[in-house]
Amino acid sequence: MRPHLHGDLPSEQFAGSLLKLGEGRLDMNQKDVINVSEIATLVNSVEELIEKGFLSLNSNFTDHDWLRERAIMAPKNIAVNSLNDRLVNMLPGSEQNYKSTDSVIEDAKIVNYSIEFLNSLEPTGVTPHCLRLKVGAPIMLLRNLSPPKVCNGTRLVVKKFMRNVLKATIIFACGKDEDVFIPRIPLISSNMPFEFRRLQFPIRLSFAMSIHNSQGQTLKVAGLH
Repeated sequence: MRPHLHGDLPSEQFAGSLLKLGEGRLDMNQKDVINVSEIATLVNSVEELIEKGFLSLNSNFTDHDWLRERAIMAPKNIAVNSLNDRLVNMLPGSEQNYKSTDSVIEDAKIVNYSIEFLNSLEPTGVTPHCLRLKVGAPIMLLRNLSPPKVCNGTRLVVKKFMRNVLKATIIFACGKDEDVFIPRIPLISSNMPFEFRRLQFPIRLSFAMSIHNSQGQTLKVAGLH
């Protein structure tokens, strides 16, 4: 995390607290748990976390700068997916579902794995079987398509749906505000007992993201689940 100082006392105090956290100098309670209340606002529920992170989402989601500056981070994909499902439901407009085509690469092993089983898989770095999208929803690329603008970690906003292509607007870093086209591509995972291929758009919703995927992002409002 890289704090940006603006010459004001709160920013300086925040940066100092981050250094203390990294060096293990923040106060700990009797259970050796660090008290982070001085560097964060603590909430009591997922609903409150969403409200703090995406206040007035319906009226602000069309502002790409506002959307780019905030995200909720979680350590596991199951929490990330749950948060993204909740937030995409809050957006106005109709929903578009894209389902992947899944297969086993080795012909000899095809009979061992049903389509339903393959659809349920979500290996690290592979997009979900079913993508639930709406126009205006933030997404993140999971593959390099056309570096340096359209690459792994680039955040965009969905602009138009087509059968095998998505039109999206870059909202982060290089290429900001440019429209690009994202095709369905084969995503192959070897991080399993068998080689698995999924034909799908190489994206995820990015209201929430894994802590690993958040590296390199610049956020003004960062929630932590």
